[in-house]
Amino acid sequence: MRNEYVQAVLAVVRLVPAGSAVSYGDVSELLGSGGPRQVGYVMSHHGGGVPWWRVLKASGHAPEGHEAEALLLYLEEGTPLLGAYSSYLGAGEGRWRVDLGTARWAPTDSDFDSIDAIAEDLERRLHRLSVADDGMNL
Repeated sequence: MRNEYVQAVLAVVRLVPAGSAVSYGDVSELLGSGGPRQVGYVMSHHGGGVPWWRVLKASGHAPEGHEAEALLLYLEEGTPLLGAYSSYLGAGEGRWRVDLGTARWAPTDSDFDSIDAIAEDLERRLHRLSVADDGMNL
């Protein structure tokens, strides 16, 4: 995975405010590059330093293996939830998920300006042609 793509995904995730969430597909759509699987790969391998719990499967389920930690963060941020999350907190049982229909991030115009700048920079970096440094170029 190219570092330019990794950095672009992480930059978009940093913009998602507390209490909101996006799907992996939302991030790739906002960037105009990659897809849900590529975003999922970036988040699973490089997402520890950003609010990873705000990026979900399209179903609204938290990242696998991180449900308990994510649930505490969702509750702290006031993220809308569905299901038996209180049972999950008490006994580790019960099915729950983020209400992505309600929690989905709606970027502001300023957010879209930032996203556009990130996407344009990614596009430019991914398509930059390298030129040999052979002393023959003017």
